[in-house]
Order: sequence, then C-alpha cells, then structure tokens
Amino acid sequence: MKYPAVIFLVQNNMFFIRSLTILFLSCITVKLNLCFSSIPYSLKTLNLEGHFNFGEVHHAARDFGNRYQFLPSAVLHPKSVSDIATTIKHIWEMGPHSELTVAARGHGHSLQGQAQSHRGVVINMESLQGPKMQVNTGNFPYVDVSGGELWINILRETLKYGLAPKSWTDYLHLTVGGTLSNAGISGQAFRHGPQISNVHQLEVVTGKGEIISCSKKQNSELFHSVLGGLGQFGVVTRAKISLEPAPEKVKWIRVLYDDFATFSRDQLHLISTESTFDYIEGFVIVNRTGLLNNWRSSFNPQDPVQASQFKSDGKTLFCLELAKYFNPDKNERANLEVENSLSVLSYIPSTLFLSEVSYIQFLDRVHVSEVKLRSKGLWEVPHPWLNLLIPRSKIHNFAEEVFGNILMDTSNGPILIYPVNRSKWDNRTSAVIPEEDIFYLVAFLSSAVPTSTGTDGLEHILTQNKRILEYCETARLGVKQYLPHYTTQEEWRAHFGPQWEVFAQRKSTYDPLAILAPGQRIFQKAIPFS
Repeated sequence: MKYPAVIFLVQNNMFFIRSLTILFLSCITVKLNLCFSSIPYSLKTLNLEGHFNFGEVHHAARDFGNRYQFLPSAVLHPKSVSDIATTIKHIWEMGPHSELTVAARGHGHSLQGQAQSHRGVVINMESLQGPKMQVNTGNFPYVDVSGGELWINILRETLKYGLAPKSWTDYLHLTVGGTLSNAGISGQAFRHGPQISNVHQLEVVTGKGEIISCSKKQNSELFHSVLGGLGQFGVVTRAKISLEPAPEKVKWIRVLYDDFATFSRDQLHLISTESTFDYIEGFVIVNRTGLLNNWRSSFNPQDPVQASQFKSDGKTLFCLELAKYFNPDKNERANLEVENSLSVLSYIPSTLFLSEVSYIQFLDRVHVSEVKLRSKGLWEVPHPWLNLLIPRSKIHNFAEEVFGNILMDTSNGPILIYPVNRSKWDNRTSAVIPEEDIFYLVAFLSSAVPTSTGTDGLEHILTQNKRILEYCETARLGVKQYLPHYTTQEEWRAHFGPQWEVFAQRKSTYDPLAILAPGQRIFQKAIPFS
C-alpha cells in the first residue's frame, strides 16, 4: 500500500529536477542572448545623423576578390564625419574587453577581405556626406574631397575647371580613402609618383575617435602614417589632392616585343629621360591567338598589311603601352614628338598600333571592360590577384623564371609590368617598396572560373601564385608585395623589415586597441604590438 506514495515522490522529484534544468538552460540562453544583443544595443544608443543597419549586412562581407566573407554585426551609413568619430570613440571607450572592430569600406574593391570586420562594424564610406567637392584653381591647384568619393567623379568635376589630378590608378571606380591607404599606382607614377605623393592634406579619424587634420607641416607623423598605411592608423574622411592642367586628347600607343631584355631596356630609357610620353606601362601576353586583330576594335595599325601577317600564337610577347597628352591646337607638334620618341625604340615594326581618344576615355578605359564582363556575368568571380614590386637588378631573373617556366601556356588575365622611379616616392609614408632607385610593378590580374578545376580554376591560379612567391623567396630577389596579404604577424614583420618598429609604434599611438582595419590581419585587438 506504500508503493503509490513512493511513485508520487519519485514523480515529484523528476518534475522538480526537470524544472530546474529548464530554468538553468533558460538562464544560459537569456545570458547568451544578452551578450550578443548588447553589442548592437550599445550602438543603437549613439546619437548619429546617419544610421546603423543590423540586418542587411551581407554586402559588407563581400569584395572584388570574392574569396573571403566575414559578416559584420552592423554597417554604419554615416552622413557626417562626426558619425564615424562617435562610433569609433564609443568602441574605444568600451575598452579591450570588447571584441568590436571597425573597417572602412569604399567601393568594395579589396581582394582578401581587407575591408571586412568579422562581427564588428563596417563603415560604408560612400554614404559620407560632407562638404561638397571643392576645386581650388589658384597657383597650386587642388581639389578638396570626401574620403568616400570615387576618382571617376573627381575627374569629371575637375575637368570642368580644365584641371585633373596628376597621378591615377588604372581603374577609377575606387574611393580616395581606399587608394591612399595603399599607394595608388598607374602609368603616370614614373613622373609624378603614386597618388600618396600628390596629397596636400588629410582629415583623419583615429582609432581613438579623434578628428585630426594633418599635412606635411601639421601633425606630419599622422599624415605620413596614414598614407600607404593600410587603414591601420585612421579613417580618411577628407583629402586635398594636387591638380594640374588637364589635356583634352590622348595619343594612345601600343607596340610589341618578343624579347624581354629589349622591352625592358626601352621602358627604362623612357622613364629615365625627359620623356615625351605622359604614361608608360606594359604587359605580358602569353600564347594569345589573333592578338592584333583584337586590338583593331580600339586601335589602328600603322601598317595594316604587315599587322595582318603577324602571328602571336604560342609566343610570349611584351607590349609597351604609351600615352601622349595633348590639346588639338598642338596636334602637329605632338605627332612629331611621338614620332621622334618612337624612332629610338626597338619594337617589332609591324605591331605599331595607335588611337586618339579623349582624356576621360583614356583614363576610364578599364570601366569599358568592366561593363562587358558584367554583361556576361564574368565580373563577380574570384580574383586571386598577385601584385609585386621587384628591384630593377632582379627583373631579368624574375622574367626568365616566371615567364619562361611558371607561366608558359596561358594566363588568366592581364599581366602588367612597368618600372617606376623611387625618387618620386616619399620614404616617410607607410608604403613598403624595394630599396633600389628603380623598381618594377608586376601585377598578375587573374580571374578564376568558379566551377573550374582546370588551369582557369581558383586552385590552379593560387598554386601558380604560390610558386611565384616561393621562387622570389628562394632566389632572394628583395620583392615586396603591393596590396599585401599575410596571415601572421611574423610575415608582416618580414614584409616591413626595418620599418616594422616605426609602423608598430605608430599603431600604438593612433590605434592602441587595434580597432581599425582588422581585415588586414596585421594586429589583433588587445594583443601587444611590439
């Protein structure tokens, strides 16, 4: 007769234990939810002119490289510089126990997730609405622009005043802050240096949330830190960019070489003299069929008959690409100067192609290719690019190995190669370049077919890139990566070499908690820098 009572007690105890378990798990769930929701909630309390988006954040986890995707907790759409400063200062005041970091995102053209912030805040710089672009037309003309402004828009606006920036990148649909955080290199760099050599003044929000104006004379340490600083020391919110009189027209020229030594000798001659040309680049062509016929859509051959007989199949060729700026009233003089300059070069005579285009057509030439690729669904694919800066004394060794042994059959995109003068770079900036007076940019601008396992697939291209880097290391060429990507601080130390101590000291001064640009993977939040 006692059994029902025992059963009743057991059932009661089981119910009690189950209730305690549910209550315990509920507490954990609530606590976890509070932990995760507290980060966005603290941001929601900020008094901003713009706004945060906590839901639609997936676009901020993508970039042009299409290889890395790190979801942020929030995307800030600032309407003012104070929005950016308020956000960063708030995260700074949260201290090292908060994992929140901040990445500035321009037009999303990063390659390796550099403008992403995993579970942090991404700033949409193109939302920034500061004072309108202002063009100063005095004795030393400049344009005052937002850090989120596209270079193509700067070109269009400054051309209204007959002016334009001196130095460019090949692709203009990039933001000012993005290119100035790296260097900004194109075919004008041999004469004017990179874009970071053509800046009068910056406005920067540091990793402490301070808004600071800086130049060569005012807060110069911050100024030089930020230029080429990979976003580590501050967010560029405004910049004053040097301008020069803009031409109306461009004589655009391409010629071919089948010998690298001759090609590089002519390039060096052109950048080392008072060159007629305003733009000097080059690229490598690996086993391209019907190359010159493809050029006919944009260029005219000087000798159509000889050009039609030229065969590019199975060859590795080197193209010298030149541009001469001019105004229509000086056309004859420009023709004579081009003719005289070309007469001392040793290119294959039948491969001389010329075109005349407007200045804006020439500078925005890559956008034409972008439109075509987008229409075919070939723009938003993986881009495992590799950009290298190679000392002049080692370029022949590099070319012999890479173009003779590693890239023999095909390439998966343009391969740029051209020299620049070190004297046009400011060694006080954070940019890392080879020690020699002249060095080459070699850029492997590959596109991968997403589903391919062949030579046009991502894994094959990455393996090629690895072979190139391993050769450079083994041969001790003194190569530096441009748009660098490393995964360990040891690799970053090797990249910066003797500049590392200065770089780390600057970081501890302007962003001591390592809040900014976590996607570069140089510093980790709350880990000592030295």
